[in-house]
Amino acid sequence: MEEGIKEAESSKKAAAAESTATKVGAMADATFGSIGDVLKLLPTSTVIVYEVLNPIVTNAGACSVANRVVTAVLLVLCAFSCAFSAFTDSFVGADGKVRYGLVTPRGLLPFGGGDDDDTGARDFSKYRLRPADFAHAFFSVVVFAAVALLADANTVACFYPALREQQKQVVMALPVVVGALASGVFVVFPSKRHSIGYPPAKPAASSLASQ
Repeated sequence: MEEGIKEAESSKKAAAAESTATKVGAMADATFGSIGDVLKLLPTSTVIVYEVLNPIVTNAGACSVANRVVTAVLLVLCAFSCAFSAFTDSFVGADGKVRYGLVTPRGLLPFGGGDDDDTGARDFSKYRLRPADFAHAFFSVVVFAAVALLADANTVACFYPALREQQKQVVMALPVVVGALASGVFVVFPSKRHSIGYPPAKPAASSLASQ
């Protein structure tokens, strides 16, 4: 009798431990999935490009009028890149190659027209434009602007040098706050898109043949 009770208790403990492990695994998957969504939406590549070109176009902060004009053009182009990428998506074609397209209200418009097989068989309407895309584009531009206009010393010295000394703490803290708020928005409203720079995983050849 006692052995039966002990076996029942041990089985309950094993089931409880297994259930706990399953819940922890599910929470970990959800957390890492959210982090992946945030990384996809943050303008990491654009910021890197800007930081590489920034010392050249700003003359390391010692700006002339020409430097300010060129820096402003670079800022506009980078901001456009952040917004534009939010309205792109990609898919794996019948030939196994990743193809990109522009998101429209009617669906995905592949760059170059796509394959004939994909055009006839694939349902591009599922890639249609959504309100969340505008939110992602807006906050991507906001994050880039906060980093480029406030956190970069050369840009601050070029356009508003007084802020570098008078409001240094605010200038350094604001991009962090903006980034945290935008990350929160991206977690609440995750994106399923695979925009430029974040292609989808290529399925097996058998899966491609069945598409």
